[in-house]
Amino acid sequence: MPQAEPGLRTEYPFTLPRGYVDEHGGVHREGVMRLATARDEITTQADQRAKQNPAYLTVLLLERTVTSLGSLPAVDTFVIENLFASDLAFMQDLYRRINADGHTEVAVSCPHCGNDFAVDVAGDAPGGS
Repeated sequence: MPQAEPGLRTEYPFTLPRGYVDEHGGVHREGVMRLATARDEITTQADQRAKQNPAYLTVLLLERTVTSLGSLPAVDTFVIENLFASDLAFMQDLYRRINADGHTEVAVSCPHCGNDFAVDVAGDAPGGS
């Protein structure tokens, strides 16, 4: 794979709102999502599961782009399928932000003082390659 240009952020750490609960009851919340490639988008659209159920495209895209989640050895379709709905929605929004908008920041206003500022919804852990 070609080297990313200096300063180009390609990985985004995140913290799930609830967390994936594994078969032993362990909760996995911290993870990393990478930028999607054209191959990710094309391959998933050609997948029979996505052709039969277009909503499944999200599961396939997240499976390919979430590179780690807690101490899980791998993130596969089973993991993505078993996320809580709020975590899936969070991941869909993060995917859209980093791949379409190019950032993970949202503009917010303080409810007490009214000042506007940006918050990184993916978290502030270092990321990139």
